[in-house]
Amino acid sequence: MPLLDLLAPWWDNVQGILFPRLATELGSLSANLQRLVAVLDLIRIEELICQPKRWTLGRPAKERTMIARAFVAKAVYNLPTTRALIDRLQVDVQLRRVCGWERADSIPAESTFSRAFEEFATSDLPGRIHAWLIAEVEKDRLVGHISRDGTAIKGCEKPAKKVNRADSPVEPPRKRGRPKKGEERPKFLSHIEKQLEQPLPVMLAGLPSACDVGSKKNSKGFLETWIGYKLHADVADGGIPVSLVLTSASVHDSQVAIPLATMTAQRVTNLYDLMDAAYDSAVIRKHSQSLGHVPLIDVNPRRNKALAQEISDEQKRRSLLRFPFPEDVRYNERTTAERFFGRLKDDFGGRFVRVRGNAKVRTHLMFGVLAITADQLIRLVA
Repeated sequence: MPLLDLLAPWWDNVQGILFPRLATELGSLSANLQRLVAVLDLIRIEELICQPKRWTLGRPAKERTMIARAFVAKAVYNLPTTRALIDRLQVDVQLRRVCGWERADSIPAESTFSRAFEEFATSDLPGRIHAWLIAEVEKDRLVGHISRDGTAIKGCEKPAKKVNRADSPVEPPRKRGRPKKGEERPKFLSHIEKQLEQPLPVMLAGLPSACDVGSKKNSKGFLETWIGYKLHADVADGGIPVSLVLTSASVHDSQVAIPLATMTAQRVTNLYDLMDAAYDSAVIRKHSQSLGHVPLIDVNPRRNKALAQEISDEQKRRSLLRFPFPEDVRYNERTTAERFFGRLKDDFGGRFVRVRGNAKVRTHLMFGVLAITADQLIRLVA
């Protein structure tokens, strides 16, 4: 069933029944509150939350469903901290009742929110809900383009110490210099070549995940450095994020291309893989073609002046044509990933990372990703 046919009846019920009933009960709804209500009704976060057992010793745990809905509201309202979220719940009656609390004195303490967030990070709650949502809405849809890219995520912790290669037992040290005449040396596979023979869990486990220092040239050619992580994403047409991986800041984009492509192929069916020059590798092209996709990857000159001049001449020649080449038009869709990263950072809490550790940082970001996914689906159907 097409995406619009699947979501159109649901959106009609939200507009015609849910919003009027809430307006009668709570009063006039603001635009942010309408967005939050629609997002919560679409993702149905309460269906995947495992409530703690009631017969355990000690004080009974607070309802995790209400706290999870509050964390979604934190992403939708772009609130910087959990303290700011609690303060907003104390004074905003409509928001508090939508999350599930009738009275202000029923809102848990900040420490309870922290413990619940740790449980959500351990169980990867927003990641599981995002995977379920993508499977529900994209299973019968043919995606034209998947835009693949990575972005810097600034953390609030100290970078981990680098492991000395001499102390690493992964592989024996390589002999330096040119081989002697008749000398045969073992061929070492690169990290990307090893990924071709590995299952997805092994690929993800082999990627560094600790906080460290990363550097990257910006659009103006200046080198930027940050401490934290790097978020890699596959974004489908319409700005819908399909797969995401959080790694250390120093991990190169090409190291995550094959795991992302494998994860995306398990969730959706797409035709084209769009990547910038950081993914220019014959191994990545071969893997994309093995999945039945057409890779459109920008060429990286790698300090080859002749190739750089050839590319420049080709671009000038194409600019004189009346109509651009089809590959150029399709490659321009790669900005979908950049627009997704911009929305995540500017509107859904991507710049306010106040937790430590890969699991918690990923959970914080995935609440925003979950809200963006639902919001983009609503935009398509509305």
